[in-house]
Amino acid sequence: MTATAAKDITISEFGAQKAISILAGSGKENAGVRVFIKSGGCSGYQYGMAIDDRELEGDLIVYDRGVKLLVDSMSLSLLRGSEVDFVENMMGGGFTVNNPNATSSCGCGHSFRTDGSASPDGEGSGGCGSA
Repeated sequence: MTATAAKDITISEFGAQKAISILAGSGKENAGVRVFIKSGGCSGYQYGMAIDDRELEGDLIVYDRGVKLLVDSMSLSLLRGSEVDFVENMMGGGFTVNNPNATSSCGCGHSFRTDGSASPDGEGSGGCGSA
């Protein structure tokens, strides 16, 4: 586990308010928001988030605005400098990631690609409204 004072990942004020509310209702003690990257989505990589009360070997742990953010070592290089936010729109609301490393993203905002990266595990596997 790696704790750091530097903010490799941050959360917006509104995102923190929502996360604190969700974490309080989770029933998990000392839980945080795990932010991770997985293959898939229409742009190559897909964001994932979960409430997690486990701190795994190699995790980056950042405390920002009263929220514990956990990022695994494999996801960190693609998430460094990102901000977790919460957005509300006509379709409802949800967490999103503002990622400076993404060079293109899907219209739904849940998947992205970085410069020079091929889509892992096949182009556009799953994701935004693909039928």
